[in-house]
Amino acid sequence: MLNQKLQLKLSQKLSPQQIQLMKLIQLTTTELEQKIINEIEENPALETGSELQDEQANDSEIIDENVNVDDYLDSESGDLNQSYYSNQEEEKNFQRKSSVSFHQFLDNQSKNLILSDSEKPICEFLIGSIDESGYLRREIDDIIDDLAFTQNIISTKEDIQSILLKIQDLDPPGVGARSLQECLLIQLKKKNNLKHSIINSIRIIENEFELFSKKKFSKLSEKLNLSNNELKEVIKEISRLNPKPGGSITSDFSNNTIIPDFILTIDDGNLIVELNRRNSPELRLSSSYKNILEGYKNDPKKTKSQNQAMQFLKQKLDSAKWFIEAIEQRYQTLFHTVNAIVNFQKDYFLTGEEANLKPMILKDIAEIINMDISTISRVANSKYIDTPYGIKLLKKYFSEGMKNKDGEEISTIEIKKILKEIIDNEDKTKPLSDIELSNKLLEKGYKIARRTVSKYREQLEISVARLRKEL
Repeated sequence: MLNQKLQLKLSQKLSPQQIQLMKLIQLTTTELEQKIINEIEENPALETGSELQDEQANDSEIIDENVNVDDYLDSESGDLNQSYYSNQEEEKNFQRKSSVSFHQFLDNQSKNLILSDSEKPICEFLIGSIDESGYLRREIDDIIDDLAFTQNIISTKEDIQSILLKIQDLDPPGVGARSLQECLLIQLKKKNNLKHSIINSIRIIENEFELFSKKKFSKLSEKLNLSNNELKEVIKEISRLNPKPGGSITSDFSNNTIIPDFILTIDDGNLIVELNRRNSPELRLSSSYKNILEGYKNDPKKTKSQNQAMQFLKQKLDSAKWFIEAIEQRYQTLFHTVNAIVNFQKDYFLTGEEANLKPMILKDIAEIINMDISTISRVANSKYIDTPYGIKLLKKYFSEGMKNKDGEEISTIEIKKILKEIIDNEDKTKPLSDIELSNKLLEKGYKIARRTVSKYREQLEISVARLRKEL
């Protein structure tokens, strides 16, 4: 039965502008630069401050000949082919990097393979199915089904395996493998010098991979009749192989340079934090478009097209104005957040000693600068700071607290550092178990449970005792 009722409800919603601001805060320096480039290309009313100021129009009704509003009104997206970066200085401020992807790299090599017309689309499909690590992790039967349903190509297991063998001959060595065992074998068989250590390595990976992966060296020596020296040579050969052949190519083509968002300097015991100057672009509203809008407003005999042009100009100018304000607000948010973090960890930043790091959580900084925890998280998770002790991710300074035997509250970062030192100095022929590591920490005054030690060890990306064993 339909009925009407009055209901009062209190809800909190973010405006589109607030959502966009949150996204801007989360961007890194390089991402912000690209965002600004895109915004300038999409919005002709937005210009960089480095551009020369346009001369004021003598007559407000005269439209700048270089700006044709009708060109934008004729299309929903507008003509965005006009370049806003003409001089070298601007090119320096907004650098772009072109690169070839990992799959393009493989595809370019595949053009040199001897393939029939029917094999070429299968080869292309197989290359597209290889993941970023360089592995083909799909079953052959699934690939056959996909080729049949998506591309109407009928193939057999023999066809796929034959083409896959050709792909496995491409660079980097090991690409196209279906398992770690196959990946290592491909790399070993590609070695030009088949010395004894490589022949033994092939035997072990091909026939005794499980024993090797579990580091059961004594059983390997006994089963294959290898001396300790021969086994050490084998381990040395295998350790030189790349378990993720695609990773090296992907990293070569990607820009891995970290551009810090903040720069910290120490001047006579005072900590000074500045936003990276690349991160604070000078933007302004286009004076040409403002003049055109004023010209239309002062025209008493506006036509319909002029009214449309006026609306278009106002919309673009309002959008540009909001973007400039959002960039400024982003700067203020980042500046207040990083200063609060630096002041909270002042003892560490003055000395560089991790022992001076205080326990600090997102809530601590949020309360200091009176902002939401989610905002602090957005800043800390993606921003780097250049310190005298290296470039660090801000979130690395956040940690829980724990008390030692003297009742002093210390950061879990310090405990992880001590744990790593214990593992680094252990006897690798008899590595310490997690319970033994817990006892070692207790001797140093830190009462840490075995499962907590296990958690910290995993966070440090350190293997269990069995896999740390060496001959």
